[in-house]
Amino acid sequence: MSERANVIKEAVEHQDNLFLAVYVETKNSIMIMLSEKEDKLGTLAVAIPKPRDSSMGSASSSVLLGDKNVISARMFAEYTATKKGKTALVSVYLQNISESQAQEIFMYLIDKVLKTDSQKEPTAIY
Repeated sequence: MSERANVIKEAVEHQDNLFLAVYVETKNSIMIMLSEKEDKLGTLAVAIPKPRDSSMGSASSSVLLGDKNVISARMFAEYTATKKGKTALVSVYLQNISESQAQEIFMYLIDKVLKTDSQKEPTAIY
């Protein structure tokens, strides 16, 4: 049986606002939902990491859904794809706070879920 998807949920409170991250990693991709107040799908971007044998360029990205938080969704998708070397889908949903105000908080959450993922013990195969 092949290994199942890894799911991590994190939250942080900042200035009376709750910020959430849901991280799902499979063998070939990562999906991160970043939300304010409740888990919701928001502006969705996809990024493809640069080929391993290429020394030029960075991850390429495109917005698939929405237009409210395009800058953050693309930036976080490219960051995640580059860091993990996998296709990354990142959704950003904001209700009350501006995109620029949320970027630092969401970056903290992304780094937290990526760090948590890398610290997981390998599963023994019996």
